Amino acid sequence: MKMKRKPEWIRVRIGDISHVNKVNNLIKQYNLTTVCEEANCPNRLECYGNKTATFMLLGRVCTRHCKFCNVSGGAPEIVDTKEPKNVANAVKELDLKYAVITSVTRDDLEDQGAMQFVNTIKEIRFLMKDIFIEILTPDFNGDYDLIKLVVDSNPDVYNHNVETIERLYDTVRPEANYEQSLRVLEYVKSINPKMITKSGIMLGLGEKEDEVIKTLKDLRKVNCDIVTIGQYLQPSPEHVDLVEYIHPDQFKIYEEIATSLGFMAVASSPLVRSSYNALDMYEKLKL
Repeated sequence: MKMKRKPEWIRVRIGDISHVNKVNNLIKQYNLTTVCEEANCPNRLECYGNKTATFMLLGRVCTRHCKFCNVSGGAPEIVDTKEPKNVANAVKELDLKYAVITSVTRDDLEDQGAMQFVNTIKEIRFLMKDIFIEILTPDFNGDYDLIKLVVDSNPDVYNHNVETIERLYDTVRPEANYEQSLRVLEYVKSINPKMITKSGIMLGLGEKEDEVIKTLKDLRKVNCDIVTIGQYLQPSPEHVDLVEYIHPDQFKIYEEIATSLGFMAVASSPLVRSSYNALDMYEKLKL
């Protein structure tokens, strides 16, 4: 199917080129991976220009094959034990106030990568005492003990995306489970009721308004605090088809609905992504 032409409201801003170069150089220096590059995020130049990046742990290869995602599949890489310290060094050199850490899914590992999150958080906090850390984790196959391991390492925000409405999971996320993703967020709150939880969904895959609203309600039922809503952008003709571009006015409607449902912070517009302006989102919270 031919990819759809982007509408005029999909416009990507470019940040300060000197900062873009600094982030790129640090990524190369410490042999790091960012989701910004691997997922081909449309905001990466803006974020790099603001000296921010979302660091992706455990290599470039994911053990799952979500149909919307631009991250590579195939044989997973050997775990780099120096990665947590290297991420911490990059975070310090960028003098970040807010670090976002995610990973590929590693179903092949006994701990599914949970300890890499724990060790990275530990290394960052060792170098920088006054920093906020957000993690964006896989579902860990719903393993309560692994989720607890990560929660107990005390990130400031625990993010796990449901990504899409329940009806589209077989098409968009065939190796994931909608209810399991909700349970991840529920487990986090059961382990630490004060932990800020966050999730995100993307639009344009054929979902209906009532299905989006149901998803928002489902997230609030498990006490999710923050939600991000953005436009799906098809990475290539091999990925799941984009059905439509959602107008910014509709994103505004969803923002108002989400706010009325009790989310502490909402970001809803076409170019919103999970970690886009994450510090601003966190600062909006009434803590």
